[in-house]
Amino acid sequence: WLVIDRKVYDVSRFSKHHPGGSRVISHYAGQDATDAFVAFHNDKALVTKYLKCLLIGELAPDQPSFEPNKEKSLLEDFRELRYTVEKMGLLRPNYIFFSLIFLHLLVLDAASWLVVWYFGISLVPFLVGMVFFTIAQIQMGWFQHDLGHRSVFRKPKWNRLLQIVVINILKGLPASWWNHLHNQHHAKPNCFRKDPDLNMHPLLFSLGKTLSMEV
Repeated sequence: WLVIDRKVYDVSRFSKHHPGGSRVISHYAGQDATDAFVAFHNDKALVTKYLKCLLIGELAPDQPSFEPNKEKSLLEDFRELRYTVEKMGLLRPNYIFFSLIFLHLLVLDAASWLVVWYFGISLVPFLVGMVFFTIAQIQMGWFQHDLGHRSVFRKPKWNRLLQIVVINILKGLPASWWNHLHNQHHAKPNCFRKDPDLNMHPLLFSLGKTLSMEV
C-alpha cells in the first residue's frame, strides 16, 4: 500500500505492470508517495484513471500525510517551490537549445572518425580524434539523461525515441537498463539499498555517520 494525496492505494498486483518498473513503486510501500508521483508523471489525468481501481481508502483526519523522518515545514516549502517553478514556466523545454546540443554531438562524433580516417593513426591525429570522441560521448550521456527524464519534448514518446537513438545506437548502451536504475535513483536518492547509485559504489558514496555505519 502507498499514499498519494491522502488516498491509500493497493499496488501489490499493479507494481508488476508498472511502466516505470516494479522496484520504483515498491520502494514507497507503506509510505507517502505524493511528491514522487507528481515528479514522475507528466500526464496526471491519464494516470489518475488507472489509480481509481486501486483505491482502497483514505488516511484518517489525524494521520499526517508525510513520513515521520521528514520535516513538515520543509515539505511544504518544497511543494510551494515546485509550484512556483512550474508557474514561471521554467520547466518548458527550449527546442533550439536542445537541437544545437544534438547537432554538436553529431558533429563531434563524426569529426573524431574523420580526423583519423583523413590524417591517419599517427599520434597527433589519434589524440585529436580521441578528444573529439570523448567529449561527444560524455555530452551524449547528459543529453540522453535529459531525454530519459522526458524533459526535451512535451510528448513522452518523442523523448523515448530520441533517447534510444542516442544511448542505444550512438553510445551502445540499453536505454531500458539506464531508465530502470535512474528512476530508482530519483525515487529514493541517497537511500542505501534503494538508490542503485549507492548500491554500485557503496564505499565511494558512503558519506556521513549514519550511512557509513550501515555500509
